Amino acid sequence: MKIGVELDDAGFSTDVEAEDLGERIDSPFDPDLIEVQTRNPTVALLLNRIRRNTIDLAPDFQRRAGIWTQQAQSRLIESLLLRITLPTLYAAEGENDTWAIVDGVQRLSTIARFVAPETIGSQPLRLTGLEYLRDYDDCTFEDLPGRLQTRIEETELVVLLIRRGTPEEVKFNIFARINTGGRPLTRQELRHALIPGTARAFLAGLASSEEFQWATAHSVSSERMSDREMCLRFLAFFLTSPEEYTGQDFDGFLRKTMHQINKSSAAELASLSEAFTSAMTAGGAVFGEHAFRKRFRDSTRRSPVNKALFEAEGVVLSRYSAAQIRLLSERRAQVENGFLCLMDNPDFFNAVSAGTGDAAKVKLRFRLLDEMFTEVLNGA
Repeated sequence: MKIGVELDDAGFSTDVEAEDLGERIDSPFDPDLIEVQTRNPTVALLLNRIRRNTIDLAPDFQRRAGIWTQQAQSRLIESLLLRITLPTLYAAEGENDTWAIVDGVQRLSTIARFVAPETIGSQPLRLTGLEYLRDYDDCTFEDLPGRLQTRIEETELVVLLIRRGTPEEVKFNIFARINTGGRPLTRQELRHALIPGTARAFLAGLASSEEFQWATAHSVSSERMSDREMCLRFLAFFLTSPEEYTGQDFDGFLRKTMHQINKSSAAELASLSEAFTSAMTAGGAVFGEHAFRKRFRDSTRRSPVNKALFEAEGVVLSRYSAAQIRLLSERRAQVENGFLCLMDNPDFFNAVSAGTGDAAKVKLRFRLLDEMFTEVLNGA
């Protein structure tokens, strides 16, 4: 059976199964709650905001630094010099008049790297491969004539700003609607951009942990933040029992968890980290290289990681003692057979394949996995 996978920006597999959450909007938004303003700040004003940390470029967000080649960055600067209007930047207003840039991070980072590289801790951009202004190839900002430096600094950019008073779920819906460019952001990238705080670094740390890497066979790409989303989903159901999950808004459920992580103490974060790494160790011990992946009787191939299975297997195993995990590991053959029986069950297969954000399917996959493990533990 061929399973679709999520792709990175280069079109390569991330080794994460593409998912159908089956979400829908149950209640319409009140248009009066949506406040959007169009701003036209100059490049100089935006750079001042970066210097004062009132623009959040979300370090490591939007496909990491370096996705644009030096030539692509140089062509963007050339566009400014030629007075070619750049696409609109989209931002969300936060506390203390801060802006989180959701769409346009690479553009703004490129401008900062050229004009004021110290603001983003970067080496200066040296222009290369220009199409029209070839006389300025190999130039830095300081090498440009004063009139061209002024031209760049006084260039006005268009910023569509979602004001702070707009409800969070409305902000996410707005950005999801406008997120239709050549490289649309994933839901986790949107969460990363719009919810600053401890959760960003905490999820990154879990995703880069040896335990996560080992349990997922070092195969999951971090390019689209699917790894961080899987970690977040584990934490969501670890903190909120699947039996208590009742809503259809799975994205809202994950956003709530990010806010909860942001408010957690150092001791609470340490406890969550320990639970996560223990669950990853258990998953690898019990399932081996097929942890968090679908299995089929007629195939020995390793499937991509399935997010629904990741959260369910991880959280269910986290409830068992070390002695029980050892026993499950010793009885891996029985576990494998039990799991194959689950995969033969149309209800379970559907619960990890389609509409995975549905509350009934969430409860079903957790319950059936728990019952399977219990049966193996109680067996001879």
